[in-house]
Amino acid sequence: MAYQFSFEAIASNWELLARGVALTVVLTAIGSFVGIIIGTVGAVSRAWTLPLLSQVFTVYIECVRNTPFLVQLYFIFFGLPALGVKLNGWEASVLTMVINLGAYSTEIIRAGVMSIPKGLLEAAESLAMNRWQALRYVVLRPALKNVWPALCSQIVIVMLGSSVCSQIAAQELTYAANLIQTQTFRAFEIYLTSTLLYLMLAVLVRKCLNQIGMRFIERRKA
Repeated sequence: MAYQFSFEAIASNWELLARGVALTVVLTAIGSFVGIIIGTVGAVSRAWTLPLLSQVFTVYIECVRNTPFLVQLYFIFFGLPALGVKLNGWEASVLTMVINLGAYSTEIIRAGVMSIPKGLLEAAESLAMNRWQALRYVVLRPALKNVWPALCSQIVIVMLGSSVCSQIAAQELTYAANLIQTQTFRAFEIYLTSTLLYLMLAVLVRKCLNQIGMRFIERRKA
């Protein structure tokens, strides 16, 4: 018997999918914003070899970059309660995304900081700027400009990786797709739709990040 395609399950559950998309976007936004802040602090600490802080970030980066995202998620959701730290699925998902993106963005932004010619720092010193003024006015913007495409790609990767958050009942897009599939048994239609939604999200997030880079980092009109 030929398979009979039916997208009625999609039409009748579009609100659940929409909530899943919205939560995925929120997870990505929070993880990106806080993760880039952590990455900037870590990048400067490692690039300028700040005592103690540089060593802390080195250990943090090695731990995150050499372990799977899913294991990190399980550790935070299932492991931390043994220490008295109990988080729900949403909180554990946000924390894991922040920690994961913070580690990767540290190395990306550090590459940007290291790419700044020493002559610019010497010019800043000749203008009586201290190290933090030089960072703010001379180093940070061109450094971010140099690595912004790589940073955008990492944010998209983390957004797509958020699908594993469904394993701890965080109600993002994959959780919504799994729930609809178990209720309707229309696996092909459901997962085709979720695939297209992730593709759409990836394209839109990349475009939004490119616009942010042009507007606030390169300081030119889109």
